[in-house]
Amino acid sequence: MRIFSVLFLIFDINIINFKNMFEGTVVRGIRMPMFKEGDDLREIIVSTLLEEDHRGENYLPDDKDVIGITESIVARCQGNYVTVDDIATDIKTIFNNPDEVGVVWPIFSRNRFAMILKGIARGTKKVLLQLGTGIDDVGNEFLNPYTGVNIIQYYKDIIEGEGAQCEMFLDDFTNTIPDKTKNIIIAETHKAELTVEMWSRIYGDHHFITLADICNKEVPGRKGWNEDYGLYGSNKAGEELLKLFPRKVPAQTLVEGIQADIKRERGADVEVMVYGDGCFKDPVSGIWEFADPVVSPAYTKGLEGCPNEVKIKYLLDTDLKDSETPEEDIEKIIEKSKKEESLVGKMISQGTTPRRYVDLLGSLFDLTSGSGAKGTPVVIAQGYFDSYEADY
Repeated sequence: MRIFSVLFLIFDINIINFKNMFEGTVVRGIRMPMFKEGDDLREIIVSTLLEEDHRGENYLPDDKDVIGITESIVARCQGNYVTVDDIATDIKTIFNNPDEVGVVWPIFSRNRFAMILKGIARGTKKVLLQLGTGIDDVGNEFLNPYTGVNIIQYYKDIIEGEGAQCEMFLDDFTNTIPDKTKNIIIAETHKAELTVEMWSRIYGDHHFITLADICNKEVPGRKGWNEDYGLYGSNKAGEELLKLFPRKVPAQTLVEGIQADIKRERGADVEVMVYGDGCFKDPVSGIWEFADPVVSPAYTKGLEGCPNEVKIKYLLDTDLKDSETPEEDIEKIIEKSKKEESLVGKMISQGTTPRRYVDLLGSLFDLTSGSGAKGTPVVIAQGYFDSYEADY
């Protein structure tokens, strides 16, 4: 019996070693407690990750692992919320108690923009709303085929529900609103600053702001703010409440703290990042998932930069097509390529788009954690920086 047990142990160890020989990147969503405001996010994440056994599987952090933390739990634990009244107060302050405010090209979203619009309407007597003719700048249709919601009517009802007049325009290109009011919020997701710059040259006496200029200052009695992004990246947290995107400085302190704790407790050099939306477009719905201001507001230094890789499958189809020893020849090419600071534009890297690590990982983590009921707001990627190339 003892001999059988020893043989089984040896056999089991060999299976593990065999598996590791052929295992590439592994990504796991980590089940966490339900986080609430005031929780010590750093301590909970580290203690959970360092548990010896997770449902029978050991995935303790190791060198070069990457830990991703979804932005929602960071903002929640920080208590980074604002109310509709907070938005209304800022609108009145910024535009000096305006009779009317123009809003140009917002996202079509009950989750992302509806509460913001509610606050704008509460802060003025009339809202002039200019929408794109069909889709917004991240691909949402104003008549949503999945929910059946007509965003035009939905936004109109919100404005009028606050006792404000609503004047609406459907126009993708024309500067309709500046001819009607001088108080204008450019609400585009990713091009707002460029639009403000262009329109300011044409309409020098107008007051243009973006969503980044609202709820971006600490105010006595106000719970949350975001000096970096304002209302960009916010999400509906109730009929009168929005959760803001994480602030850069506290988020950076968090990721560096988790990195240091795991190094001290485990001796492992890991990288850590906070992630929001991934940066990808769904081919069926046409929705560009990226509705946050950035994919990652905070990450450790090892995640800076872009991959610098050769395209192995391209080499196998071209330079090494007739090679009798492709593994050896690839090794030589890789060794030579590592002496070059950048392979961007070189044929051996053709097809390896030079995207940033944090954007690639953010998309990977966002798809892994999901946005529903998976209960895995922390994700760990193991072997992400390992590759055939890295072995040489």
